[in-house]
Amino acid sequence: MDRVYTRLRADILDGVHPPGARLGEAELAERTGSSRTPVREALRRLEVEGLVEVLPHRGARVPDWTPEDLEEIYDLRMLLEGAAARRAATRIEPKGTDRMAELCDLMERSAASGDGQDLDRVAELNAEFHGIVRAAAASTRLVSMLNAVVQLPLVMRTFHRYSPDDLTRSCAHHRELVAALRAADGTWAESVMRAHVLAAKAVLLRAAHAHHEPP
Repeated sequence: MDRVYTRLRADILDGVHPPGARLGEAELAERTGSSRTPVREALRRLEVEGLVEVLPHRGARVPDWTPEDLEEIYDLRMLLEGAAARRAATRIEPKGTDRMAELCDLMERSAASGDGQDLDRVAELNAEFHGIVRAAAASTRLVSMLNAVVQLPLVMRTFHRYSPDDLTRSCAHHRELVAALRAADGTWAESVMRAHVLAAKAVLLRAAHAHHEPP
């Protein structure tokens, strides 16, 4: 069952099943070499994560997010990530902020324009960076709520939509967040995190409006 779930989740995140794609149980069972029961269970788990929607009498599909969906999701992320940063500021260990500073170096290198640019690597490093903040927040409830709204950037391959200026701004936010956490200043950390999430929202809304405009 876990094998089927892991495979389907990876296929959605990798764009094998793009937004709007139907997810037929029979086809997925054949693709994963399993029966329909583990496929059905995997789809239920992915629905809880927000990576799949199950429509009555129409089966499952990968959601095709509208600009309104994005706005709602990112407004929730702003509140939750901001709260996590505020809590983390008085709880994070020096080794946590040291690792975050290392990740800033690595992200800036991978984001630099040119032949060496690797935006998928930026996304991996970014996930670790934000994961450190969530772990330091030490709130199971907060993290479980955040997990429900953090899948979307993965599906939409957020960093591939960033302009050079967007990438520079994102890296600057990361540096400032490390400084705020090192200062144990919860208000500063929350403010930086909110600005960071709002900037990401602006990028995705720009892309989403372009995608949903009539030809």
